[in-house]
Amino acid sequence: MRSWRRGTKEMDLILGPFSDSELERLTAAELDLYEALLAENDQDLYPWITARLGDARPGPEALLPILDRVASFAHARLMRK
Repeated sequence: MRSWRRGTKEMDLILGPFSDSELERLTAAELDLYEALLAENDQDLYPWITARLGDARPGPEALLPILDRVASFAHARLMRK
């Protein structure tokens, strides 16, 4: 629910499908990181995730693995369309 009702439509469309598809596959440690990611502001998350479509990897060091996973999922989903 928190992945689909973020406050900005852009993040709903990134995190919603990710959570529907990937939450069951996350390890306990990855779930903890995802919980921490959900506590961040959309205004911060959006550039952290979308910058990964290029060469940049911004964001807090602790969240880099889950940011990379979300961005990779979003990129693959975008390329299928």
